[in-house]
Amino acid sequence: MSRFLIVRLGALGDIVHAIPVAAALRHAFPGSRIDWLVAAKHRAILDLVPVIDRRLAINDRASGSADDEPRGRRRPDESVSLLGMVRELRRARYDVAIDLQGLIKSALLARSSGAQRVLGFASSYARERLARPLYTDAYDPGRGGLYHRRETRHVVEINLGLLTMLGITVGAPQFPIECVSSPVAREVRDRTSGRYALLNPGAAWPNKRWPPARLADVAVMLGDRHGLASVVVWGPGSEESLAREVVASARGAAMLAPPTTIADIVALTRGAAIMVSGDTGPAHIASAVGTPLVGIYGPTRPARNGPLSARDITVSRDAVCRCHHLRRCTQDRMCLLDIPVEEVVDAVERRLALEPSRV
Repeated sequence: MSRFLIVRLGALGDIVHAIPVAAALRHAFPGSRIDWLVAAKHRAILDLVPVIDRRLAINDRASGSADDEPRGRRRPDESVSLLGMVRELRRARYDVAIDLQGLIKSALLARSSGAQRVLGFASSYARERLARPLYTDAYDPGRGGLYHRRETRHVVEINLGLLTMLGITVGAPQFPIECVSSPVAREVRDRTSGRYALLNPGAAWPNKRWPPARLADVAVMLGDRHGLASVVVWGPGSEESLAREVVASARGAAMLAPPTTIADIVALTRGAAIMVSGDTGPAHIASAVGTPLVGIYGPTRPARNGPLSARDITVSRDAVCRCHHLRRCTQDRMCLLDIPVEEVVDAVERRLALEPSRV
């Protein structure tokens, strides 16, 4: 086996969670070719992953799960259509294609590559059961399936488990994400004397968003007790308005981040004393690069989608949520509204106490 194709089209957080698979393949087969098929709108994070040889960007706005939209400029000139991508994949003559998405579409693309082996998840775990017949080998993580409440393993561990079908056993997951130069990060460091917290109010799912006014209260606490300026990051769509709400309510304790690319987000998170965020792409980047993190969770499970560090803290209403893995809350009141400011402030204080050198 010397030519591998990873298929994970989107979304941003899911792609971050799949990076350890590429790292493990590179470690097990150092001389191999490792390509990654990704939606064009999410390519930017993979440009920072040096263990990948080629990033094959498909021009398809419909791909990926409902999660973060991209930041920064699109590069349509560097992506191809669905049909054009199939032709490109066939020319590469892969030995193994690995579908980490579990959709019929992603499975079809993996199968269309012509790889001798096509690896994916068993029907009980794949997001779409009909993806399974397209695989030559299927990995069954067990324990109830993709959205089962009793699933206690992290998605990164589950992704890496798929590699056991290639005889690869992985220890601690690795996230080889390059350090990059960022004018935005330099500007933030200059404006905050290098001491800042990151607050992220946005998320593509409305029921993942904690109220901006409460996040503003966290910013006030960080300023009063720790002398930390809070930098509020935002992405496309309505996220800028959410970020401005935080800044407006924070009584001077928070500043609006400039527009950011994915590379800027990576650089900002590396320099932050702490990040406070819901379950969304920038939070998973922070976890991957080792930024202290407090996560606020409602319709998704911290055990599966939360930070990887045992030192990070999550505040969750997973146990009482009635709309697990639904984009919008189906109840009269979403469970995140039952998380008071005091609970998040306590989590932030406990997390900062574990990293005194960063404060």
